[in-house]
Amino acid sequence: MKKVLGAVCGVSALLFSVPSMAETTLTIATVNNSDMIRMQGLTSEFTAKNPDITVKWVTLEENVLRQRVTTDIATKGGQFDVLTIGTYEVPIWAKKGWLVPLANLGADYDVADLLPKIKDAVSVDGKLYAAPFYGESSMVMYRTDLFEKAGLKMPESPTWDFVIDAAKKVTDKDAGIYGICLRGKAGWGENMAFLTAMSNSYGARWFDEKWEPQFNSPEWKKTLTTYVDLMKQAGPPGASSNGFNENLALFNAGKCAMWIDATVAASMVTNPKDSKVADKVGFALAPNTGLGKNANWLWAWSLAIPAGSKKSDAAEKFIAWATSKDYTKLVASKEGWSNVPPGTRTSLYQNPEYLKVAPFAKPTLASIDAADPNHPTVKPVPYVGVQYAAIPEFQGIGTQVGQQFSAALSGSTTVDAALSAAQSTTEREMKRAGYIK
Repeated sequence: MKKVLGAVCGVSALLFSVPSMAETTLTIATVNNSDMIRMQGLTSEFTAKNPDITVKWVTLEENVLRQRVTTDIATKGGQFDVLTIGTYEVPIWAKKGWLVPLANLGADYDVADLLPKIKDAVSVDGKLYAAPFYGESSMVMYRTDLFEKAGLKMPESPTWDFVIDAAKKVTDKDAGIYGICLRGKAGWGENMAFLTAMSNSYGARWFDEKWEPQFNSPEWKKTLTTYVDLMKQAGPPGASSNGFNENLALFNAGKCAMWIDATVAASMVTNPKDSKVADKVGFALAPNTGLGKNANWLWAWSLAIPAGSKKSDAAEKFIAWATSKDYTKLVASKEGWSNVPPGTRTSLYQNPEYLKVAPFAKPTLASIDAADPNHPTVKPVPYVGVQYAAIPEFQGIGTQVGQQFSAALSGSTTVDAALSAAQSTTEREMKRAGYIK
């Protein structure tokens, strides 16, 4: 877990007998991703303009963050004033009355500038319930030098057959280079985000139109078998423990020829401060099998206010600052345009300064536009969501299924046993929740 960073700004002494301003402390829960760590480092810019507000950070690994904020909001614990949540939680929690609608972000915030797909994902009945800090889909990031050496040319929209063949060809285990790095760490938003998106491209689905689980289908068998076999042949050792951050570290160290993951990683793998291969990275759309769906998802890490917070005015001020156009300009001035939070605003993808330094801008926007939460699969489904089913029960079910699939990757169970366990677990939970009899 990354070190928790904090920024505390004291209140200046006021002249004469004017009483000092009452200080409000905001406790913010966030994920330990690079963009969030950067935001914490820039917090003094916010507190300098708002000297009556102090910010306290709680920075957590992705799975732990989800567990902590879900428990806190469901029990009305009141531990946090600002939550970092995703597109999965926003509509569910808003409908339960757990989130404060964001109606006072300021006249210059420009809600209309938010990318339509991202805005829709964090809104309910036309009201914004979370402000997107960064938005993402997923895509292929690959080593152009290794592909050139192997005589391979990456298509703009590759098939899984091409990716699998290329991964095997560029693997050089003696040199510590693996053909492909993919998420294996168990979690509904870790390995299951990737595997659900992959399964969509193979024609699989979580549930049929009557909410019957589909893990006993040939499409899921094909998906999981392909994934496990590919990772055994061309993946790094210990892949069942690797999530986003672990694979990012491997790619930046030059250990992965390909990595299929969040588009937000593009600025990280091309940043020479962090990546040994920054000038040797190419991008392509997530793979497909010719059935009309790519293996890409739609997500936004967003900032929201829990209904239990007694500091919603100060919290909304912070959220407006952190997700504004001015914040984007602030990051650009400190870190360069290529490192600004991507995937939330139309204006960023029309900004010539950004487009000039971000070779990943076009494939990122194309990937976001290609994701369709309302029609995520080849066959009809009763749920909304690309890499998840937007029902309250999914978080628990997805984590249990993720544990089975991670075990299949590690070799502690078989693909058939993992699918059978996923089917029975999901059936049991869906019966318990009243979706099926």
